[in-house]
Amino acid sequence: MEEFPEYLKGRGAQINPKNQFQQHRLDTQVEDGLDEPLVPSRETEFIYDHPKKIINKVSSPDIPLDYSINPYQGCEHGCTYCYARNSHEYWGYSAGLDFERKIIVKPDAPALLEKELRHPKWEPKPVMFSGNTDCYQPIERKLNITRQCLEVFLKYKHPVSIITKNSLVLRDLDLLTELAKDQLVHVFITITSLDESLRRLMEPRTASSIKRLEVVRRLSEAGIPVGVMLGPVIPGLNNHEIPNLVKETANAGALAAGYTFVRLNGAVGQIFENWIRKNFPDRADKVLSQIMGAHGGKLSDSRFGKRMSGEGEIAKSVAQLFRISKKKYFEGRSLPAYNLTAFHQTDRGQMRLF
Repeated sequence: MEEFPEYLKGRGAQINPKNQFQQHRLDTQVEDGLDEPLVPSRETEFIYDHPKKIINKVSSPDIPLDYSINPYQGCEHGCTYCYARNSHEYWGYSAGLDFERKIIVKPDAPALLEKELRHPKWEPKPVMFSGNTDCYQPIERKLNITRQCLEVFLKYKHPVSIITKNSLVLRDLDLLTELAKDQLVHVFITITSLDESLRRLMEPRTASSIKRLEVVRRLSEAGIPVGVMLGPVIPGLNNHEIPNLVKETANAGALAAGYTFVRLNGAVGQIFENWIRKNFPDRADKVLSQIMGAHGGKLSDSRFGKRMSGEGEIAKSVAQLFRISKKKYFEGRSLPAYNLTAFHQTDRGQMRLF
């Protein structure tokens, strides 16, 4: 495990755990003290990838959609608890700081998306943006890959779902409004805490809580179906905020609300434990113990149906608090069903000439 000589402000992970797939690694710690340890670059590196496909089949029964699309791998938002961190190991990087500073960009995503939607055997089903990493992370402001993909979805009148923590989604209000007219879009905003001091430490490069509530409000006012995800719920850190989070998001106009219980899978367990011991040493043991109590004595449980909700008394109390709060503030609200009949494959006949 690579540790750094100073606390890296603006980053969530403070370590680089060993990649489970690599036998060798670069060691920046010099035991004899003859040299200074290497300080990691504070700059984010962007690595361009050119896959053959961009739509992924979702196999998890815990996710109620069939397909996902990820224009980026890795995420500069730096959320310490992010389950997607482990996917960076498949690229040869660490799930820790590497996940935040080595961002894989897929510039061909819009063209690949259009190619797949035009396939003669394609049948319209909602495709989810950000099934792995946030499609509106900071670099999207410059590259516009997500926006170009939304233009493709609009062109073919294809249903799409978005989940994000970034207020940059409002840049695409024009496209989202057009998609909403045909019931082709749902947007979910993740809000973990209304405590800015906690949010800044736990999700250092995300939009503030106030901005996220404003995003919910503006989307709702524009007629775009918007829901919220409260999570992950972390006992001892933000579980007490559930009633107020549900209330404030409902007041902002959200039509649906859900939550996930924290699961620290793979290397994320090391990253989160290191982070919480540095930032909340007085309650670290209690928080980690309660997380393990909800996952059979471990920091994570990979079983479908349990991994995102947990079990045991702590998980039950969280579920009950959320259920009561949702009943109080979201009674009678729901997202409209997707329109699957508007889809059309423009100039499909001409494609057969090539």
